[in-house]
Amino acid sequence: MESKNQEKNITRRSFLRSTAFGTLAMAVAPGKITEAFGNNSPNALFTFGAPSVSLDEVKGSKPNIIFIMADDLGYNDLSIMGQKRFRTPGLDRMAEEGMIFTDHYSGSTVCAPSRAAFLTGQHTGHLWQRGNGQIEFRPDPDDITIATQLKEAGYYTAMIGKSGLACNSNNATLPNEKGFDHFFGFLAHGAAHRFYPTTLYRNGNAVDYPENSGRYGETYTGDEFLADTLEYLEQRGNESQPFFLHLAIQQPHADLAVPEKFRQPYMGQFEENPWTQPNAGYTCQSHPAATYAGMISYADHTVEKVLQKLRELGIDEDTLVIFSSDNGSYSEGGYHYSVHESNSPFRGGKRDFYDGGIRVPTIAWWPGKIRAGRRTNHISAFWDFPPTALELAGKSIPEYMDGISYLPTLLSRPEQQEQHKYLYWEFYEQNGKQAVRYGKWKGVRLNVKDNRYGPIELYDTQNDISESSNLADEYPDVVAQIAGFMEEAHEEPESDLFSFD
Repeated sequence: MESKNQEKNITRRSFLRSTAFGTLAMAVAPGKITEAFGNNSPNALFTFGAPSVSLDEVKGSKPNIIFIMADDLGYNDLSIMGQKRFRTPGLDRMAEEGMIFTDHYSGSTVCAPSRAAFLTGQHTGHLWQRGNGQIEFRPDPDDITIATQLKEAGYYTAMIGKSGLACNSNNATLPNEKGFDHFFGFLAHGAAHRFYPTTLYRNGNAVDYPENSGRYGETYTGDEFLADTLEYLEQRGNESQPFFLHLAIQQPHADLAVPEKFRQPYMGQFEENPWTQPNAGYTCQSHPAATYAGMISYADHTVEKVLQKLRELGIDEDTLVIFSSDNGSYSEGGYHYSVHESNSPFRGGKRDFYDGGIRVPTIAWWPGKIRAGRRTNHISAFWDFPPTALELAGKSIPEYMDGISYLPTLLSRPEQQEQHKYLYWEFYEQNGKQAVRYGKWKGVRLNVKDNRYGPIELYDTQNDISESSNLADEYPDVVAQIAGFMEEAHEEPESDLFSFD
């Protein structure tokens, strides 16, 4: 039995490696991507060399899949994307060895609906979980997750960190019920505001931390999640069964908290405005700017450790890794995204439908399959991940999914890449909002609860990436098209929590 498993392992890995052109053979020297980006225009297309492997060679090959999702990390929070006030060498190297998506969008502008889009392949006009609040995924066959579908395809599945299956849930087995063989982390998003929790959950069981009080303590969740991730990779790395891991880290979401060794290099480097309002929901912080930078460094450290472990285990060429963020950076708990220009060059931030709230830094890494040093302006979104994963797993894509596989883009096959007609979002806070990305055009409708068919702001994202010039009066035909898309994409919510009325 042991030799049979070993034979399966060799067969699968041999196939995955047989199409590789040699790990990092075409890797770009550190810093060269940043040089080539010039003015860091996110609309520029930057590529090297010819395609690596064919689509047919990779479809159904069942590689390991890891999706690392940061929490409230802005487009410009990585030095590879233009950040000048702190560095992210781990993520920079990931980008230099992989591909940057310049026009990738989150599922929404806050946590719960964004993660629901990622897990189900649907946009917010079709989701059950369309916002934050007292809501959680329903039992199967409703709200089927990508974990359930990959499990059916033979994958061992895991989620570590902040569960996206509920904004608030008391069901400790919900992650396991929704397709994850292994879960360790937070069940509720409010609880995940704390980095020193008294309780986490592992596969239905509470894990207590009596040394912690929530806001303060001895055991930092990031350390726990990273340790569990590395152990998981150790366990699965030598198995023939492919795995899917969703690592949902908390950084840099408020509370502003990070181990001192990550914050110390930034102390005294920035002007600070201490946060002294503990009753406002977040822990007091004397150095919010330095702490935020330290949290980005911690996220970078986490990604670096994961990629290092894959190399050590010899499964890097068998594993697709994607890094992204659930929405743009924020203004809460003592930090404002303008401090480090976290969402630059875009307008707005978390809870906005301007690109600062939903256009997120996204890097894909797969040595031997994704050519090193590539950059794409393919327009994509969180709900494209499930179709991509299913195509890799050899499964058909359900008709209810709104996403389109971006596997051809990963393999530098743009001629085979299907395009979205448009991307759509809706949001129920702040009096209701809708947005559409339609080619170079971006339409934003505000105050939807006051006027369901109110005016639409129109922006040219190619020539006005800061969305500062409303062109609605100049292009009424485009506005009319976008209004039609908003009507087409919106289905009345099944949950009573969400309504534009």
